[in-house]
Amino acid sequence: MAPVTELTVGQVAARSGVAVSALHFYEARGLISSHRTAGNQRRYGRDVLRRVAIIRIAQEVGISLAEIGAALESLPEGRTPTREDWNLLSTAWRDSLDQKIGQLRKLRDGLTDCIGCGCMSIDKCPLRNKGDRLAREGTGARRLLAER
Repeated sequence: MAPVTELTVGQVAARSGVAVSALHFYEARGLISSHRTAGNQRRYGRDVLRRVAIIRIAQEVGISLAEIGAALESLPEGRTPTREDWNLLSTAWRDSLDQKIGQLRKLRDGLTDCIGCGCMSIDKCPLRNKGDRLAREGTGARRLLAER
C-alpha cells in the first residue's frame, strides 16, 4: 500500500487535534493551504500537520495570528518547516515574549492596588493611571477607552 501523501480536512483535524472550523479559519488567514479535488473537496499536504503544530504552540505562548502568519510567510511555500526553521521562528519571537513577560510581571506586582482604573487607587496606581491622569478625561472607568 502506498503512503498517503494527501489528507482530508477531517484527517488533519483528527491528527492535529484542531477543529475543522479552525483549519478553515487558518486557511482563510493564509496560514495553511490546500487544493481542491474535482469534487471540490479540500486536500492538504502532509506538511500541514507541522504547520498546524507550530500555529498551536505559538498561539499557546501568546503569539498573535498576524505574527505567526508573517513568520510562516518567511518559509518557502509548501515546504515542511524544519528544526532549523523552528529555531529561526522561535528566536524571532523570543524578544516579543520577553517583553510580554515583563509587562505581566509588572501587572502582577502592582495588581494588589489595582481595580482596573475606575480608579479607587488614584494617588498610587503605578500601572495605568499614575497621578490620576485619566481623571482629566471624565468620570467612570476610563481604562477600556484609554491606551492599553
